[in-house]
Amino acid sequence: MSDSEQWVPPPGSWASSAARRRNMQAIKARDTKPERVIRQLLHAQGFRYRVAARPLADLRRTADIVFRPTKVAVFIDGCYWHGCPEHYVSPKTNPGYWSDKVARNVARDRDTDENLIEAGWLVLRFWEHEPSTTCADKIAAMVIARRARRGNGKG
Repeated sequence: MSDSEQWVPPPGSWASSAARRRNMQAIKARDTKPERVIRQLLHAQGFRYRVAARPLADLRRTADIVFRPTKVAVFIDGCYWHGCPEHYVSPKTNPGYWSDKVARNVARDRDTDENLIEAGWLVLRFWEHEPSTTCADKIAAMVIARRARRGNGKG
């Protein structure tokens, strides 16, 4: 039996086929290659941080990299899932569902930014296609600047 023959999606499923469902379930939510490379570059520069952590305990959202003492939250957004203006292409299969999902993700991202900024955090967002060295350098510069503002070298 092929993937499309006699496959019945589970109740409430968005998948158009068993193969599509497997593919979508295999996509990582954390530790993507861009995240790992940026973390390695920061670590090599001596920075220490939290990975996939909640910047605010009462906000059910996690940042990819968190510098708690300096209140810097870093997000490395995937082009598809976060609606990159350069690379997002609406899918051909079930476009209504996926376009709505991406729109909700973008709205949630803006809400997350607002909540963190109101709490005194600096939010840095990068697209997965941006050069990792550029991202790491920008993050390092902002963390160093925030450390200097706090008046100490820790963070």
